[in-house]
Amino acid sequence: MHPARPEFAAATVIQHAPTPVPSAVRARFPALADPSVVYLDSAATTQKPDTVIAAVTAYHREHTANAGRGTYGWATSLSAQIAAVRARAAGFVGAQHADEIVFTGGATAALGAVAYSWGLAALNDGDEIVYNPADHAANVLPWHHLRDTLARLGRRIVLRPYRSTSAGEADVEDILRVVGPRTRLITTSHLHHVYGGLTTLEELHGHIDPEILLCFDCSQSGGHLPVDVTVLRADFAVFAGHKMFGAPGTGLLYCHRRVHDRLRPFLPGGQSGVQITEAGLVGTGMPSLLEGGTPNIPGILSLAPAFDLLDELDRFAVAAHNRVLTVRLIEGLRQVRGVEFLPGPAHAGCEVGYGIVSFTLDGISAADLGFVLAESGFLVRTGAHCVPAAGGGDGSVRVSTQLYNTLDEIDRFVACVSGIAGR
Repeated sequence: MHPARPEFAAATVIQHAPTPVPSAVRARFPALADPSVVYLDSAATTQKPDTVIAAVTAYHREHTANAGRGTYGWATSLSAQIAAVRARAAGFVGAQHADEIVFTGGATAALGAVAYSWGLAALNDGDEIVYNPADHAANVLPWHHLRDTLARLGRRIVLRPYRSTSAGEADVEDILRVVGPRTRLITTSHLHHVYGGLTTLEELHGHIDPEILLCFDCSQSGGHLPVDVTVLRADFAVFAGHKMFGAPGTGLLYCHRRVHDRLRPFLPGGQSGVQITEAGLVGTGMPSLLEGGTPNIPGILSLAPAFDLLDELDRFAVAAHNRVLTVRLIEGLRQVRGVEFLPGPAHAGCEVGYGIVSFTLDGISAADLGFVLAESGFLVRTGAHCVPAAGGGDGSVRVSTQLYNTLDEIDRFVACVSGIAGR
């Protein structure tokens, strides 16, 4: 466990004294108006603030048009707004240039774009990708799909798996064990979607070939804690808009400029930054190279008010609040007979937490426990949580929080689990 991270130092966060969620902040989320319902599934998707809802509905109600497809004011205005959101997104994630930000249909689409716009063209026979089979399917299946596709083209690439630690982080020592001279990419979850462990790969710096590319799935960390792709030294990083207060169907793909000349078109078509020449398809530059077709315009527009709210609330304060909730949850569940924690902050050597805790309860399946909890008003995720390596079994219950959750909700949840356990 690492008590201080360069892009998210725990000591810095603690200086922001977390306070109970002000009623004015909670009131910004219309779906949370009923106090009898406790939403604890923000790792699946966050609730939407009124400003995000307004941005989406305003597009459909006022001046609906297709950005970049017309010279009339409605279309050109949307083009300018999308360009402004792109610049804003670059600043939000710590990118140095706006052309390093690609709008996608979500984090899954973003990781697929990495696999096919980069991997299909750049990987040669015998090259290797290092990955974690316990990561989200969106950061596992694209690499297997890429391997199978390349095999059909006569190129054999190797996928090298690595483990997670008991604290839910990537096992860096295991990564160093499997990295070799043919390693071309290391991919990891920045914040694990089941375990809730934070991974920066900082320990690899100076110990691996700097030409090895680093890919971070920031679906869970974006909007929950400060993320800086430059500090992470990421070559690729993906974000899910709907998990940081934005609308569904919108994602961000960060591509460092050093990889731009290695990318091929992804979803070539209208407005995709591709020209047909006698030599074949030629890209006209980023980010249009990876943005074919009509974008999710209202989804992209929803990101601006989402960023506004996160800046207003202070992402350090959001992270500190989630840490307090996580510690309180773990302390409470430790007292419940039959609770067993999955890897994560419950097994860390110090008090940490980023809003995600997964556990099982003896004598009841995760699915049944989830149904009983829902009957009592607690909405949680159950099952294998999109982990292909999980196989069969009952899975687990995952609790995930955001700034709109309170200590009282956590205490009520623990009391409910305790009652189900018979204590």
